[in-house]
Amino acid sequence: MNQVTTSPTLDALFQRILARKPDTVALIDPVNKPRVTGQPPRILTYAEADRIISAIAAHFIDSGLPANSVIAVQLPNTVEFMLTVLAAHRAGLVVAVFPLLWRQAELVAALNRVSARAIVTTTKVDGVIHADLAMNAAAEAFSIRHVCGFGPDLPEGMFSLDQAIAKPSRSARNVLQDGRKAAIISFDVTGEGFRAVPRTHLSLIAGGLAISLESDLPQGANMMSAFVPSSFAGLAASIVTWLLSGGSLALHHPFDSEALEQQMNELGCDTLIAPAQLALRLDECDLAARLPTLRHVIGMWRAPEQVSSSPTWSAQQVEMTDVYLFGEAGLFAVRRTTPDGAPGPVKPGLQGAPRDQPGSSIAGEVLVTPKGTLGLRGPMVVIAAYAPPPPPSDSMMPPQPRDYVDTEYAVRLDRTRDVISITAPPSGVMAVGGYRFLAQDLHEWSRRLGQGALLTALPDRLSGHRLAGRAMDNARAREALAELGLNPLMVEAFRDRSNSPA
Repeated sequence: MNQVTTSPTLDALFQRILARKPDTVALIDPVNKPRVTGQPPRILTYAEADRIISAIAAHFIDSGLPANSVIAVQLPNTVEFMLTVLAAHRAGLVVAVFPLLWRQAELVAALNRVSARAIVTTTKVDGVIHADLAMNAAAEAFSIRHVCGFGPDLPEGMFSLDQAIAKPSRSARNVLQDGRKAAIISFDVTGEGFRAVPRTHLSLIAGGLAISLESDLPQGANMMSAFVPSSFAGLAASIVTWLLSGGSLALHHPFDSEALEQQMNELGCDTLIAPAQLALRLDECDLAARLPTLRHVIGMWRAPEQVSSSPTWSAQQVEMTDVYLFGEAGLFAVRRTTPDGAPGPVKPGLQGAPRDQPGSSIAGEVLVTPKGTLGLRGPMVVIAAYAPPPPPSDSMMPPQPRDYVDTEYAVRLDRTRDVISITAPPSGVMAVGGYRFLAQDLHEWSRRLGQGALLTALPDRLSGHRLAGRAMDNARAREALAELGLNPLMVEAFRDRSNSPA
């Protein structure tokens, strides 16, 4: 007898928990959701979430989206994000996650790159009308056949998913629960340009396991995530760790410190997933006293070269785990175990999870490349997506096969202690508020803005920072920015006030 062997998917993990404890709280919206999206917050049990997931999946099927097609998701850190991802997988679709600060030019480029068939968004996020952005991008992307969204006052031609939930269809599709199938597509910027990075369910789950096992998260954890899941790391740290623990996941859309602390105390959260700099600031402000139920902090480092020089962790009853993020290439986690709370050492070679336990599962491998940069390989790393460009056609030498991804982060190897130090980010790439830009693009933008123009990073309610600037000729600056197809949040920086920054 031939027996089909399958491996877990995200939806299969969800349904296992659903079968055991359907009435347990699964997902909790941010308390400040009315400000962020204008919609009331939700608290959903696993059974309630399952009904909504099935309704959204049925809508995708009724809309004619074929199995294995790609849908783009651009949503804030609310329950709708998690429900949509799980619904897409239940309908046999692949999810492309789009950052919230992307606007029409970026949306169109990414939609065309992955041949997306649908877009899912919401009416607005912090005053920005995302529904109109999605409709305009869909008009330029040839592959788009369906646009849908959450919230009131959706533009004509956009279907309301709230209506699909209120009047659910019974349509279903027989989907093989196989973790080797494609699950997500995220987007990265490297020195060689813009990349789409696809991952299977197994690859995504491997990233979540690396974080969950190293952090020693308990079963049934009561989690709070303040890290937007529009990336591989964001999904692995939130939705995957939540499904692995079988607990509840509360969400916070960055950033309102009072709302975050209020919700964590009301819910008695024992785990916080947040940008590492935020976690360290909370620690400096007597985190243990202000959040008495907190036991685990997962700090996400978008700039891993800063970990070694970061402040020590002082809250003795709260365990801190540093998660090193290398764009969309991969990640690894290191728990702080020394009494002084200093970051743990990073050793080359196979990385166990947890790393200090003999015989633990292997989460991946860290290596030093011949260029003196950090390389990654393992189940979460998609080597093909980062393959170097082919040699010139007249080359007589075949390219050397590569079994690792070069993150392009410069490293130094201390052979006496067998420890790696990450010393510098990739050359030619600059990070602004969690987004990566090619340095040559920033230089080109500055050049096009004219003499005396200035680009800088300013705080932004959506992502932490945004590009802003000033120019001698504001009309010329706006025209140049529009020609370049840049984010309108940058255009807003150039107001009609000569020589004054926004």
